[in-house]
Amino acid sequence: MDVSPAQQAARDKIAAQLAAAGFALPGTLTVRAYACGKPNCRCHADPPRLHGPYAEWTRKVGGKTVTRRLTEAELADWQPLFDNAKKIRALLAELQDLTLEIIEASPGQNNDT
Repeated sequence: MDVSPAQQAARDKIAAQLAAAGFALPGTLTVRAYACGKPNCRCHADPPRLHGPYAEWTRKVGGKTVTRRLTEAELADWQPLFDNAKKIRALLAELQDLTLEIIEASPGQNNDT
């Protein structure tokens, strides 16, 4: 695999950013509001006033989806961990794109597929 100096520099930059990344939480953070099941509740009025917003952390544990509602304090404390995870995923995607670029430019590669 032939790697140009520019590609190596790009890889080194990504690797340095990954090495500098802090702790990260897996999964997805969503903030949403809900309507409840009580027919006469304010959330079913016109216009509706939904319950929430609630922060929820969803991830896979042992092959099953697990969702946890976070308190405001947990959200404030853990937001940087979710941000780090997002940054790490973006850096990994960047590294994968760079690797594909290198592989696809290699001589003898069949680029028809």
